[in-house]
Amino acid sequence: MQNQQQGQMHQNMHTGMINQQMNHGGHEVFDVHEVLSGTIGILDQYTLLRPLVKDQELASILDRQSQFIKQEYNTTVDCFKTGQDPAVPTQSYKMTQDNNFVYGLKPSQPKKPVNAASELTDECISGMMLGSLKSMAGAKTMAALEVTNPVVRRVLADSVPNCIEMCYELSIYQNNNHYYQVPQLSAQDMQQMTNAYAQAPMNGQMPNQTH
Repeated sequence: MQNQQQGQMHQNMHTGMINQQMNHGGHEVFDVHEVLSGTIGILDQYTLLRPLVKDQELASILDRQSQFIKQEYNTTVDCFKTGQDPAVPTQSYKMTQDNNFVYGLKPSQPKKPVNAASELTDECISGMMLGSLKSMAGAKTMAALEVTNPVVRRVLADSVPNCIEMCYELSIYQNNNHYYQVPQLSAQDMQQMTNAYAQAPMNGQMPNQTH
């Protein structure tokens, strides 16, 4: 997390100097509002879905993700309000299962929308969770690109990998339960596709990268 100097001032060419609390650009304010309201939507959805979950593994995933998302939401609200380092820095979400995918397709019934909440299955619920987190990963990435405040930018940027990890966790859960099937190309086609690109020639030393 990039540190901010307490009491640092910034210049507005029309109104003069502004303090850290007001160190936000217009695009930033709107985009962060969208991220925060979208996060509330995810948490509300998780709350609504929780009583409908039947599988204990999915219930555990939902509970862990919900708790983590709440803390990440609080961290974002904190730095957005103050313009300074949050009291609780961004954490790293870690899934608990392995990352073994099962490849191949097997026959299954065509999917269709349900007519009542009572018809929602663990497959439906995990799919809804996955879809919401995919959308949030995109929203946080787009918002981070518009942020001028360095602390808020870092909080949003650091939270994107957490969305990715949670999505991956749910996709593995779905795959292991045959909800999300993953086809593969033939060995010959796979070989051709993976060898379709060569390394770019490097001239001289890599430039130093600073963050």
